[in-house]
Amino acid sequence: MITKDATISAPAALAPPAEEPRQRPGKKRRAWDEVPRRHIYLPLSLYLLFTLIPFYWILLFALRPAGSTSLVPWPMTFGHFDKVWNDRSFGTYFQNSVLIAVATLVMTTLVALAGGYALARFDFRIKRGFMLALLCSQFVPGALLLVPLFQIFAKLQMINSLGSVIIAETVFQLPLSMILISGFIRNVPYSLEEAAWVDGCDRFTAFRIVVLPLLRPGLIAVGSFAFVHAWNHFLFALMFLSDQSKQTIPVGLNTLMSSDSVDLGALAAGGIIAAVPVVIVFAFIQKWLITGFSAGAVKG
Repeated sequence: MITKDATISAPAALAPPAEEPRQRPGKKRRAWDEVPRRHIYLPLSLYLLFTLIPFYWILLFALRPAGSTSLVPWPMTFGHFDKVWNDRSFGTYFQNSVLIAVATLVMTTLVALAGGYALARFDFRIKRGFMLALLCSQFVPGALLLVPLFQIFAKLQMINSLGSVIIAETVFQLPLSMILISGFIRNVPYSLEEAAWVDGCDRFTAFRIVVLPLLRPGLIAVGSFAFVHAWNHFLFALMFLSDQSKQTIPVGLNTLMSSDSVDLGALAAGGIIAAVPVVIVFAFIQKWLITGFSAGAVKG
């Protein structure tokens, strides 16, 4: 029984929880976004300055007159370039270096392409041992190969010929090139070749039509590596070539230095002549070069 003193109290309604303010969807801040820009640009500027000063110093010696001590190449002269190109036979050295570098590029790429395809697509008993031998060969310095290579070329009567340097450079570049090419080919799905076989292509045609176009970045990376190494290599040309008309640019630069004096202007001009072709090549292929080396760096 309910008395009149009793009061009927309704259950208090539960208040809805306070909503947290929603954050606007935005770009997630990364660690380096919070770093002040000066902490990034200042080290990069110092590194760029440290890198460019030697190049400016070489240009300074190559373009200013002999005996000048000015820090600005003015009046500008090209007499040092004329001296090394004509009087010191750098025109002949340049042609020999181009021939050796291009021939090494072509031979290394072709042989590495065939060997890399075999390593990537076929399984044979000594495959692991062969790959290990290729890797171990990279630890052998080129100086240790001089005596056996010299004896082989002497028996073949190839001493003092550009072919001996081309073969030596190709042999020296092949192990790493084959390993890189095999990594590039493993990135190409095997099903693409199988589909070409179903369409009636043989193995070589399927490789040429399907696989080879996809290997362009890798081939450019391997070819550029072989070209630059053959262009700059000094030891093989010095040991296997005795005729001055068959020497290369690195050996020609060495002839500009003697025990009594060094012609700094001619040496700087010769260094620029040696560096310009490599800089031009890398300026055109840098995009393919970075893509190729990153594509080949896979676990086999």
